[in-house]
Amino acid sequence: MLFANLVTILPLACAIFVLIFGFFVVAKNISVRVNQLLFGFCLSMFFWMFGTFMMFYLGGENTQASIFWDRFVYIGVVFMPPLMHHFSIVFTRIQRQKIILRINYFLSFLFLVASRTPYFVDELFVYNWGVHTQAKILHHFFLLYFFIGTGLFFFNILKYIKKIRTKHQRKQVALVCIAFAAVIFGGGSAFLYAYGIDTHFPFAYLSGFIFPVILFYAVSKYNFLDIRVIVTEILVGATIFVLIVDIFLSKSIYEVSFRTAMVFLITLIGGSLIKSVYGQIQKKEQVSRLAKSLEKANIRLRVLDRQKTEFLSIAAHQLRTPLSIIKGYLELIKDGAYGKVEKKLTHVLTDMEESNERLVKLVDEFLNISHIEQGRTKYHFEEVDVNHIIASVVEEMADKAKKKKIKINWKSKKNIGLVYVDEDKLRNVIFNFLDNGIKYTEKGSVTITFTQKDNGVIVRIKDTGIGFDKQDEASLFTKFYRGKNVEGINVNGTGLGVYVCRQFVSAHGGYVWGKSMGPGTGSEFGFWIPKKRTHAHKITEERTVKDEQTVVNQYKHKK
Repeated sequence: MLFANLVTILPLACAIFVLIFGFFVVAKNISVRVNQLLFGFCLSMFFWMFGTFMMFYLGGENTQASIFWDRFVYIGVVFMPPLMHHFSIVFTRIQRQKIILRINYFLSFLFLVASRTPYFVDELFVYNWGVHTQAKILHHFFLLYFFIGTGLFFFNILKYIKKIRTKHQRKQVALVCIAFAAVIFGGGSAFLYAYGIDTHFPFAYLSGFIFPVILFYAVSKYNFLDIRVIVTEILVGATIFVLIVDIFLSKSIYEVSFRTAMVFLITLIGGSLIKSVYGQIQKKEQVSRLAKSLEKANIRLRVLDRQKTEFLSIAAHQLRTPLSIIKGYLELIKDGAYGKVEKKLTHVLTDMEESNERLVKLVDEFLNISHIEQGRTKYHFEEVDVNHIIASVVEEMADKAKKKKIKINWKSKKNIGLVYVDEDKLRNVIFNFLDNGIKYTEKGSVTITFTQKDNGVIVRIKDTGIGFDKQDEASLFTKFYRGKNVEGINVNGTGLGVYVCRQFVSAHGGYVWGKSMGPGTGSEFGFWIPKKRTHAHKITEERTVKDEQTVVNQYKHKK
C-alpha cells in the first residue's frame, strides 16, 4: 500500500517542485528570453506531471476520467519539442532555423488538437503501480515528431559544444544538455507505458526532480553559479521535495496542516538564504568587475604616463640647445664681444640671463624626470667629501641669499670622512633644498647641518619661511605638486625639483623627508644616505619620512 502511495505522490511532488523552479528562474530576470523559454518548459513538465498524478490517483475506478487526465498531460508534452528547439536557438545564438522553428510550433498545435481524439490515446493499460492510456494511430506519428523535434535541440547544442574553445565553457553547456536529456530520454520512457511495456516502477517521473537540480547550475544567461549557491539550492530543493511527499503520506488533518506549514516555512527560509548567498556573490562579482576596470585604467594610465615622459624627453632635448646658445650669446654681449654695452642695456641683459637660467633649470628637471622614468639615468659613484659639495652650493647661492637679506648658516664637519655617492646627483639635491629654503623665506635664515648617524650621513636644511601643513607634507615629493602654502606668492616653481631629489636619494639607498610645524613656522627638508653604497644603480623603495630617527630606524630594519 505504501509503495502504491509513493508512486501516486511522486508525479505530484515533482510537478510542484518543477513549478517552483520555473517561477524561481523567471523571477530572477523575466526579461531574458532564455529564462522565459525555461519557464515555459517547466510549465509543460508541470502539466505532464500533474495530469499523471490525477490519472494515477483515479486508477482504474473511472476509465473516462483517467483517459481525460492522460490527454491533459499532452497539453504540456506536445510543446516540449518546439520549446527545446527554441531554447537551443537562443542559447547558441543561431541566426537560422526560424522557418523550422515555426513548423515545429505549428505541428505541436496540430498534435494538441489530435490528442483530444480517441485516435491519439484511448482505453487503459493496468499495471501493478498504476494505469496508463493506450497509444493509437496518431500517437505513433506524434512519437516520431517528438524525438525529431527534440533532436533538433541536441543537434544544435552538440554542434555548439564543438565550437567552444575553453574546457570550462564546454562543461557548462554539456550540463545543460544532460539536464534536458534526463527529461527526453529518462522521462520519455513513459511512452513505453502507452505501448503496454511495464518497467515495474515509473522511473520516468523522477526526471521531474533531476531536471531542475541539474539546471540549478545555470539559471540565467548561461552563467553558472558559485558552488555555495549550488549547494544551498540543492539542499533547499531536496528538503522541500521530501516535505511535499510527506504531506501526502499524512494520516490526519493535523499532520497535513503541520507539514504544509513546514513546507511554506522552509520555502521562505530557503528563499531568504539563497537570496543572501546571491547577494554575496553579486557583491563579489561587482568587486571583481571594478578590479578589472581599475586594472585596465591603470594600464591605460601607464601608457599615457610613458607617452608623457617621451614627450618631455623630446621637448626638453629640443629646448636645451637653443637655450644654451642664447646663454652663450648673452655672456658674449655682456663681456663686450659685440661692442660696448650701456648701463641700461646691462640691466636688461641681466634679466634676460636670469630668465634663461630659469628655463634651463626647468628643462634640466624635465630631462631628469624623463631619464629616471625611462630608466636611462646614469650614476657615477665615488668617494666624495660631502662638506665640499655643501660648501660649493652655499657659495653658489650666496648672492641670491644676500639679495633677499637671508643669512645662510653653515659649518663644515671635518670628522665625518668620505661618502660613496654620485657627486652631481647629490649636489642637485642639496642645491634644490637650499634654493627652496631661500625662495620661500622672506626674512630670517637658512641653516644647513651635516651629521653622521648609523653608518650613514644626514643633511638637514632648515628655514624660517612660510612652512606648510600636514596635508601638504603627505604630498610633497610627488610630481607637479605645489602646496597651498605657495598660493598667492610670486615664486616660480613646477613641483618637480623635490620629486627628482627623492629619486636621486633613493638611488643611493637613502630616504628624504620634509616637515613643518605649520604655516608660518618654517620648514625642514633633509635626507639620509649610507656612507657605503648598498645598491648598484637601483632605485629602492620610495618613502617619505617625518624625521631623521624614523629614517635611521627604517634603514636598520631594512638591513
